[in-house]
Amino acid sequence: MTFRMTLAAALLCGTSAVAAQTDLTIALQLEPPHLDPTSAAAGAIDSVLYSNVFEGLTRFMSDGTVVPGLAESWEISDDGLTYTFHLRDGVTFHDGTSMDGEDVKFSLDRARAEDSTNAQKALFGDIADVTVVDPLTVQVTLSQQNGSFLFNMAWGDAVIVAPESIDDIKTSPVGTGAFKYVQWVNGDRIDLVRNDAYWGDAPALEKATFKFISDPTAAFAAMMAQDIDAFAGFPAPENLPMFEADPRFQVLVGSTEGETILSTNNKMPPLDDVRVREAIAHAIDRQAIIDGAMFGLGTPIGTHFAPHNPDYVDLTGMSNYDPERAKALLAEAGHPDGFTTTLKLPPPSYARRGGEIIAAQLRAVGIQTEITNLEWAQWLEEVFRGKDFGLTIVSHTEPMDIGIYARPEYYFQYDNPAFQDLMKTLNATTDSAKRSELLAEAQTIISRDYVNGYLFQLAFPTVADARLEGLWQNAPTQATDLTGVRWID
Repeated sequence: MTFRMTLAAALLCGTSAVAAQTDLTIALQLEPPHLDPTSAAAGAIDSVLYSNVFEGLTRFMSDGTVVPGLAESWEISDDGLTYTFHLRDGVTFHDGTSMDGEDVKFSLDRARAEDSTNAQKALFGDIADVTVVDPLTVQVTLSQQNGSFLFNMAWGDAVIVAPESIDDIKTSPVGTGAFKYVQWVNGDRIDLVRNDAYWGDAPALEKATFKFISDPTAAFAAMMAQDIDAFAGFPAPENLPMFEADPRFQVLVGSTEGETILSTNNKMPPLDDVRVREAIAHAIDRQAIIDGAMFGLGTPIGTHFAPHNPDYVDLTGMSNYDPERAKALLAEAGHPDGFTTTLKLPPPSYARRGGEIIAAQLRAVGIQTEITNLEWAQWLEEVFRGKDFGLTIVSHTEPMDIGIYARPEYYFQYDNPAFQDLMKTLNATTDSAKRSELLAEAQTIISRDYVNGYLFQLAFPTVADARLEGLWQNAPTQATDLTGVRWID
């Protein structure tokens, strides 16, 4: 009898241990180049740190809505130029220092400074002044109305940082989020632990490890062996049916803000000729790329805008697959025998796999590509910052980011004053119907100018242990928010 009671107790303890699991290992394909979301364009930084470690005045939820973050409320002046933010009381950074209005001012002033390295500096372009009214109240005055201002403040590039920890932010990030940074084993993983002093609801997870697995075959093996608990943005879509048939796993397939494009250097001859860019667009068979590289996961696009957005305009017909039209345009532009350019590919599967397919499609109309595979840090240095490329493939995962086409210094170097004026009007417009009209016009302009080759909207497949809940299915921004994730029986 004693033996039976002991055994029963042991079994009960074992069951409780499983139910009370509080650690998680989740894999991503891309490793961040560093850990400062306010000074790089790499979405891989936000994939680890957004909401988990760093927070902004506002934040995105899994459905894309914008809700209060470090600001619990705000008022907007009648003229739409002054935003008065009321900060949450009792918020501290992970180093124990308080988060207050001075930190908000520091963060916004740093992001908009002349020497700012913020990759999305334009988000802060309309800020004329930031004033600390008291420790929990900050007034932000704009130079003109900006109907997207609260939306912009939810981006990972707008998180609140502290001057005390800014010097080491790239290697030792200190935020206000539900998890604290522990260590980064370069090439392997990043470890986080629960922030027991968090101002909001405590997460169920005590520890979280982000594991970096770039190779799709290795990703499949690690997930199948359950060496990892989940893989967000699983890079081998051809394997998803196997996981769907296995009761140990769940497969979540969501949408993203990721416009996947054949990005084109608009200032590099002969790509500076719109006829050449149009020829490239007509040489591309989008569906063949979606089927061949993504195994059917992806929605064709004809402009830089997410199809799930209510303001999306279907312009795929402007760049339909027509190789003969492509050849005629090349001849008209003075390249009857085609030309040669570079095709520089970052690590994601959509780029490496899609690049081979696109290279073959371009070759069929006479365009030869010299393919170079780059690691993410190389791509950022060579392509994004150095603008040393002809063509590249990348997914722009930032939310509703058509405004990048109004920045002639941006890496694809599109310079259209009419489009820039349109974006200024859009930013100053708050009427929703008028904004929809302007967004439709903006989508049409860049599609008509064939700025880039518009391929598909990136799907977001996640493979996870069947006992996990709270993972984001969709990706309204590039984030792996673990604040609501927990294990269930």
